[in-house]
Amino acid sequence: MITAVVFDIGETLTSDTRYWADWARWLGVPQHTMSALVGHVLAQGLDNAEAIRLVRPGCDVGAEWRARQAADQGDRLEESDLYPDVRPALQRLRDAGVWVGIAGNQNADVSNLLRGLDLPADAIATSGEWGVSKPSPGFFARIAEWAQGERQHIVYVGDHPANDITPARAAGLRAAHLRRGPIGLTTTAPDADWTVNSLTELADLLTP
Repeated sequence: MITAVVFDIGETLTSDTRYWADWARWLGVPQHTMSALVGHVLAQGLDNAEAIRLVRPGCDVGAEWRARQAADQGDRLEESDLYPDVRPALQRLRDAGVWVGIAGNQNADVSNLLRGLDLPADAIATSGEWGVSKPSPGFFARIAEWAQGERQHIVYVGDHPANDITPARAAGLRAAHLRRGPIGLTTTAPDADWTVNSLTELADLLTP
């Protein structure tokens, strides 16, 4: 019996396309160049922030981000950033009596942006609000306290095996690997309870 499903954010609910387009604009490089650099660092197993340092070697990414915020070019989220299956899948889960949460590695501003989209979710949180980020065991311990039900009845859904699937399983949660985005499509998660190609497929599996 599944009592709760908690979703990662980037490349699970939202596409990172515009996020990296905004960085490309800020850094003064073509969007396709930025995308290629992100793919390059991810293929090496590096944090995607390294793509920014390829454009600006030695860059303090945190300071650069604060400069963007000061220039009113910080985080944005719009309906068009959501994958098309998000609203229907989350609504199906809620209609089936499943508690739906959203929690990922983002700053606190993203929580407010997501709440502004009025998604069919019972609760929304980010690592910036909690003060702990994935793949730390503390993040998933917080999920277990926050979501409804016992750990073995809570599912965490994400695209990143190392950040999402493996630590969720280690915390005693169930886990669904979503084959979406550059990481989800190029990695496998043998320890996942389910591997799905869409949130529609996940909702089919978890609802009557």
